[in-house]
Amino acid sequence: MADDKSTFIDAHAEVEGTLKGKDAQILGRFRGEVNVSGRLVLGEGARVDAKVAADATEIAGEFKGEIRARAVTLAEKARVEGTVDAQVLVVREGAQLNGAVSAGKGKGGGAPAGGGGVILG
Repeated sequence: MADDKSTFIDAHAEVEGTLKGKDAQILGRFRGEVNVSGRLVLGEGARVDAKVAADATEIAGEFKGEIRARAVTLAEKARVEGTVDAQVLVVREGAQLNGAVSAGKGKGGGAPAGGGGVILG
């Protein structure tokens, strides 16, 4: 069996609960908690209300809740409301982000040179 299996929630699904695994892609509705060791992708049609922990998160749909990840990318159509805690935060032009943001590696001293931070574009 392959170790690179990913969890997929399609655009017509409505799921409530806890999602754990390596990688996941959500295109439908999800409410609850997500804990993935790899990459989480929320597609354009996704509507997610959750507490998220992941290595990398890419959001193109609607998200409400709390995200803790090494890297978070908000695509052009992303709509995010809540708390984002990331070493690297990329916000594409057109994305909306309302809430508290903590970005960068350093605590109390800002990100070291070449370290994390916020990229707007």
